[in-house]
Amino acid sequence: MNVFCPTDVIFAEKAIEPSHDNANKYIMYSDKKNILQLVALLIEHNVKKIVLCPGSRNSPIVHTIANHPFFFCYPVTDERSAAFFAIGLALHGGSPAAVCCTSGSALLNIHPAVSEAFYQQVPLVVISADRPGAWIGQMDGQTLPQPGVFGSLVKKSVNLPEIHTDEDEWYCNRLINEALLELNHHGKGPVHINVPISEPLFRFTAEELPKVRVITRYQGLNVYDREYTGLIERLNNYNRRMIVAGQMNLIYLFEKKYSKLLYKHFAWLTEHTGNKTVPGIPVKNFDAALYALPEEKLEKMVPDLLITYGGHIVSKRLKQFLRKHPPREHWHVSLDGEVADLYGSLTTVIEMDPFEFLEKIAYLLENRTTEFPRIWENNTRDLPQPEFGYSEMAAIGALIQSLPTPASLHLGNSSTIRYAQLYTLPEDVEVCCNRGTSGIEGSLSTAIGYSVCSDKLNFVVIGDLSFFYDMNALWNTNFGCNLRILLLNNGGGEIFQALPGLKMEDKTHRFVTATHKTSAKGWAEERGFDYFSVHNDGELTDAMAVFTQSTPHNRPMLMEVFTDASEDVRLLKEYYHQLKK
Repeated sequence: MNVFCPTDVIFAEKAIEPSHDNANKYIMYSDKKNILQLVALLIEHNVKKIVLCPGSRNSPIVHTIANHPFFFCYPVTDERSAAFFAIGLALHGGSPAAVCCTSGSALLNIHPAVSEAFYQQVPLVVISADRPGAWIGQMDGQTLPQPGVFGSLVKKSVNLPEIHTDEDEWYCNRLINEALLELNHHGKGPVHINVPISEPLFRFTAEELPKVRVITRYQGLNVYDREYTGLIERLNNYNRRMIVAGQMNLIYLFEKKYSKLLYKHFAWLTEHTGNKTVPGIPVKNFDAALYALPEEKLEKMVPDLLITYGGHIVSKRLKQFLRKHPPREHWHVSLDGEVADLYGSLTTVIEMDPFEFLEKIAYLLENRTTEFPRIWENNTRDLPQPEFGYSEMAAIGALIQSLPTPASLHLGNSSTIRYAQLYTLPEDVEVCCNRGTSGIEGSLSTAIGYSVCSDKLNFVVIGDLSFFYDMNALWNTNFGCNLRILLLNNGGGEIFQALPGLKMEDKTHRFVTATHKTSAKGWAEERGFDYFSVHNDGELTDAMAVFTQSTPHNRPMLMEVFTDASEDVRLLKEYYHQLKK
């Protein structure tokens, strides 16, 4: 055991770093998986010096830490003194130190030291044991609301789950990584990790700590940083490299010298919402491909290295594919440097502008051919373009194929944005969508706000629930003649009908899908729109020719396309079924 008595403390910094020996071989650790994750990650993040306070609830944490040869442990009974003691440990050399206490008021005694660590910018880890959440506020002993107790005086506060599932373990691992990464992010400071622990407390059956996923962060790429070289070496070691560009509300044109160097090294995936933010022609029909291709082909399309930038991805299939087949590494590049572990395999956060990152690595990639991008291109190239009978999908396709350029295309959430992805978008069309939270509210208002500042034609494709929810967007007078709205009206929330496994009785169906028989005709005409009502293919063709004309028009337009929800679903399922053939 590496528990030092008070007289040993003065020699601690001079001590030889402990190593495994025969005595440690038979030591068993706590069976609590959240504790095992915590201790393993403390090691990986090099938090070596730990001040341990007495208590029963934290005893599984104390036992696991004190009996592992990596740590230097210091016993201090008074939590207030213990935390300041830990600050002293951290100040000597600048490496993080931790203090561990039991539940209840013990944690509050650490508050003065936390405030000192925050304003002195000392990397201090506060580890608090806690009772299960169900017993907080129930007059159980040594309980109080511990998560977030330090407020704004810590750089990060996390409340770990008790682990019962693989998702719990992933979540727990991510939270601990997030907290420990903040110790040195934009200045040093304290973090708080709260650990709920259910009884029994004293089961020490784990023979070793688990192998854990470690997330690292690079703040920029500096050629003089030794870690930078290792990052580039890892990049060049992988042959199966993929870049996924999420939503980007801009158009970034790469210079040809960068495009030539970058494009051949990666499989580039993006959606319409990514706009022009990749150096070349990306794969955009990957959602249909992931559905259609057999498993033996999909296995060859799994990346070893995944690099992501930008915002949200719409495709649920891509998320499922990369979660089911995790890459060996996932790097996320963003200006804020936040942890965004969408695919459950994040290993590296690179805090810098993604385009600067790509241009910087362009000249550092080894000049060798990799077949991985060609595998993706070959497996997606021959997918048929969709041809639908009269339906919502047909209306969206007719619009996309007829769009004048340049133009702005605003897509509503749920079905609309997914159906739009089935079609190839013309050049010089910018795509906007409220994918921050992916809600139906405010889609029309946002689009109109954008159109007011735009000198281009602005086309809005929106479902009936989204439109009627946001009808107040047309109540104001802040729109002009460059606004054209394609309203898809099938009498309710059609996407709910397409969800697998969702079977509803009539009453439930009415409440869930918000069925209705409302039309926008009166409202549109009263607000000064040219209104078109569409009920079949012929009417769609005629109306679309007027709706998409590029010549100036003296009034905004609204085209309301009425379809049958069940027929929309049938045609969509039929299309995907044909892809499997």
